Amino acid sequence: MRSSRFLIGFLLVALVIAGGLSYFASPEPDGLDSVTLNGCTVTETAEGEQLDGTCIAQNAGEHQLAGGPLADYAVDGRDGTTGLAGVIGVLVTVLVAGLVFWALSRTRGRGVRSGGG
Repeated sequence: MRSSRFLIGFLLVALVIAGGLSYFASPEPDGLDSVTLNGCTVTETAEGEQLDGTCIAQNAGEHQLAGGPLADYAVDGRDGTTGLAGVIGVLVTVLVAGLVFWALSRTRGRGVRSGGG
């Protein structure tokens, strides 16, 4: 009973952090993005961003999952859905982890029973 209360509390805290605090995250590029842009200027064009100058980022290509449903920390690329994307990410992670742990516990339980006989 005590561990289930802990897990529910942990899930609620994770959901609050992902759903609420994610709106306070900086929209500015992180350290790695900033370093790859050194030597370039970013110009907004009708087609999107254009890099002028010489920097590492000019050699970067589009990620294979860039069109995914939670790409760029948003739901289907829509602005203002960062929190929702965070909540979905937490729920999917908890679901996958729970299924993995459940499968491992069932496998471990069978191995102990068959090995002890």
